[in-house]
Amino acid sequence: MIRPAHAPPTDRLFLALWPDKRLRSALARHRDAWRWPADARRVRSDKLHLTLHFIGAVPAARTAGLLSGLAVPFDAFEVVLDRPALWPQGLAVLEPQVVPPPLAALHTALGDVLRAADLPVEARPFRPHLTLARRAAGARPPAQAVALRWAVSHYALVASDLGADGGYRVLARYPATEAGA
Repeated sequence: MIRPAHAPPTDRLFLALWPDKRLRSALARHRDAWRWPADARRVRSDKLHLTLHFIGAVPAARTAGLLSGLAVPFDAFEVVLDRPALWPQGLAVLEPQVVPPPLAALHTALGDVLRAADLPVEARPFRPHLTLARRAAGARPPAQAVALRWAVSHYALVASDLGADGGYRVLARYPATEAGA
């Protein structure tokens, strides 16, 4: 998308569960164990995440003001990514067989905060997943069962930089509420 020269700069934002180094390595090993078609586009290891809410383009001048407003209290919880799946349009994902209630509650609470801030909230039901590859029709997951345990202790506000080498920038991390706080 080309923006007119006079348009103010924007940040393309989303809220996500952001894996630590150990889990990111395990996710990358699982991704690499799949049998991929030649034209599959595997998600780079540094981009592996579980999206809670895609926000989209927000005026860059507004982003700093959103940082504290996107904090919601939540208790740490665990997600088990144990179901490899191929979705329509060739999307290869890893998803939980069971959505933990604290994950669903965090998603709902963040949606409420986004609505209150007059930011978009997707109408589709929440279907948590971690994308492993795109254009992956015909891919085959490893025969060995997977059960990657994710101890969720924070979520993140992330900016997506578009372009050929686009990456993600974690703008803020929101920790779980301390026990007894």
